[in-house]
Amino acid sequence: MVESGAPFVVGLGGTLRPGSSTESALRIALDSARAEGARTELFGGRELAALPMYDPEGPRDAGAERLVAALRAADGVIIASPGYHGSVSGLVKNALDYVEDLRVDTRPYLSGRAVGCVTTAYGWQAAVTTLQTLRSIAHALRGWPTPLGAAINSAVNRVSYGDPCDDRVQFQLHTVGREVCFLGRVFAATTVDVAVTAAK
Repeated sequence: MVESGAPFVVGLGGTLRPGSSTESALRIALDSARAEGARTELFGGRELAALPMYDPEGPRDAGAERLVAALRAADGVIIASPGYHGSVSGLVKNALDYVEDLRVDTRPYLSGRAVGCVTTAYGWQAAVTTLQTLRSIAHALRGWPTPLGAAINSAVNRVSYGDPCDDRVQFQLHTVGREVCFLGRVFAATTVDVAVTAAK
């Protein structure tokens, strides 16, 4: 049940393939955050593919404006990327570049937001290096990566939303969702407290 004043968690990620392991993993993590009381919004592969290539000076279409507005309102973000050649996919990186539009906000970039990182790849090396890259990007954007990040080896464990999931993978994804919700709740309360104090 979603409570009043619940943290708002945005999920961002996936691939061009409908029902991909990456987007399935993201959905499972978001479900976990929702089960803990969060409000959630998903920007999956289809939405990310429709975004124009990021241009700092270019106009923003409706999809880009919706993404930026959601990130601006978010208390937490879960990012899921496939490991392509040992790093984040272009699709996900392009979407993250739009965080630059938050640079002059009161909470610039991803400041004061919990960030859960999820990666999938056909092998451990790419899954782990991509997770490290995502965590570095979250730090660069001033976000707070959760203590646990999920690296999933699709060669061993395929993830399909709605189907039974390996216990270890499920634990990782549920933990990421719970941690983002918990930290998002803390950050949301702190942000309100700071705003109230500043107004006095």
